[in-house]
Amino acid sequence: MTPLIVLVTGFGPFPGAPFNPTEPLVHHLARIRRPGLADVRLVPHVFPTSYQAVDRELPRLLSVLKPDAVLMFGLAAGSRCLRVETQARNAISALIKDAEGRMSLTTSIAAGAPRVLRFDAPMQRLALAARAARVPARLSRDAGRYLCNYLCWRAIGAAAKPGGPRLVSFVHVPRPRSLPARRRTRTQKGLGMAEIIRGGEAILLAAVAAARAKQRARR
Repeated sequence: MTPLIVLVTGFGPFPGAPFNPTEPLVHHLARIRRPGLADVRLVPHVFPTSYQAVDRELPRLLSVLKPDAVLMFGLAAGSRCLRVETQARNAISALIKDAEGRMSLTTSIAAGAPRVLRFDAPMQRLALAARAARVPARLSRDAGRYLCNYLCWRAIGAAAKPGGPRLVSFVHVPRPRSLPARRRTRTQKGLGMAEIIRGGEAILLAAVAAARAKQRARR
């Protein structure tokens, strides 16, 4: 049987976030072994947090790997749960520098393009998978105006092209708490790294199942 190829991506550090938890997360996910992943090839990739890096590396990865699914993670430092994004907005901040010190010269990603692009994936199923693993998760319609939203836009556009990935999805993770859940006080809400990893594993398995269903439907 031809293995299902799943590209799992995260981001490196950026201004204000010297540690990005998505980097160790994607490398962990690429190493896990589960019966549901027996015929799956997991490929991790960490993007430098820059617009040029996304424009350079995403097309190359899709061309070389030809993944069936792309599961992307990014950091939302102010969040207290996993956020499964449902769309990308045609918007970009002209005020925030990326990790290379560059800022966008425009406030839209693609002039004349639609206001939003929506993910063609069972996002509710991904969020429910995380909750079933006892990790708080919700759907989100706002991926921001920075690199996470930019990558979402580019990935959705790539999936719409002939030969593109069957499924693309994006999950924002919070900045991890340093204390384990059992030792946190009520004022120390949020997720620890172990919880983020557990939620990420559940979402990965759900994404793989959804990609397999799309694969069967196209035969």
